Amino acid sequence: MAVSEPTASRRPTALDVAREAGVSRATVGFVLNNTPGQTIPKGTRERVLQAAERLGYRPNSAARTLASGRSRIILLVLPDWPIEFRLRNYLDEASAALDKAGYSLVTYTRQADQTARPLWEALSPDLVVGPARFSPSDVASMLACGVRRIYPHPDRAEPVDASLAISAGPEQQVDHLHERGHRNLVYAAFAQAHTSSMVTARYQAAVDRARTLGLAEPGLEWIDYRDGSGEAVRRWLGAGITGVAAFNDDVAAAVAGAVVRAGLRMPTDLAVIGHDDAPIATMFVPGLSTIRIDTVALGRRFADFALHKVEQRPGPISHNVPGPALIQREST
Repeated sequence: MAVSEPTASRRPTALDVAREAGVSRATVGFVLNNTPGQTIPKGTRERVLQAAERLGYRPNSAARTLASGRSRIILLVLPDWPIEFRLRNYLDEASAALDKAGYSLVTYTRQADQTARPLWEALSPDLVVGPARFSPSDVASMLACGVRRIYPHPDRAEPVDASLAISAGPEQQVDHLHERGHRNLVYAAFAQAHTSSMVTARYQAAVDRARTLGLAEPGLEWIDYRDGSGEAVRRWLGAGITGVAAFNDDVAAAVAGAVVRAGLRMPTDLAVIGHDDAPIATMFVPGLSTIRIDTVALGRRFADFALHKVEQRPGPISHNVPGPALIQREST
């Protein structure tokens, strides 16, 4: 049989595949969609798949969604969180687990002053998930474009999962510095045009823990990694600060670098602890103490949760968040 070439000006269609394989359009649909209840001979199935591969056929996602009522897309709406090492791990693990089940994970950051159409209007996802409740206007937009599964549900008192965010890691940072004898602390983060909600939440958790321990409230110090942060370090030492809890390991490395450049020693002159256990924490000399979060386990749990919502699979066995772990190195 001569191989028929679709015109260069258009993408190959299921009808092109049918002609190439010498079968009906319906048979192509049954094979490519793995339609249950159909008895397609093995030879016919292979012929259809080979024809589709030769032609470079890709199914039209919009048409498949319309026909099946499902896009097999999970949309995770993120707040204004920086996409750091551990958050990338979390998303990679969740994406891999969902892919094995036949779903694509798409992440989307909703801007406060956004003018573009929200992504759920273009994707028609099977599930939209956020770590906080959606606004009434966003819910109305989702319902209007056919999204039927939203979490947290707008009409139910469902718990919000902020497990990646927030409190346990900063609490351990403050506990560790306190146990090492430090009583005057600061909380350091990179200066940025708009304060991330994660920075605000982690800082507040550190403040609350310091109050519980009877310590003075740590100040929130904005540093600029481009200026070496030496001025900030000298100012802290002049004010009697001996311990720094950093928003993440990049911030901790910037502070530690300023300490080294000033000819000071860690932890004798200033103790520094980061958050996330990113590669820089082990590569930096001296090594940076930090907090490790089991984002692999959290990513798998998110995938289990999403599949529970879209396919009514059993929910995650445990709702307990794996606790963060203190990783102590030379900087404290």
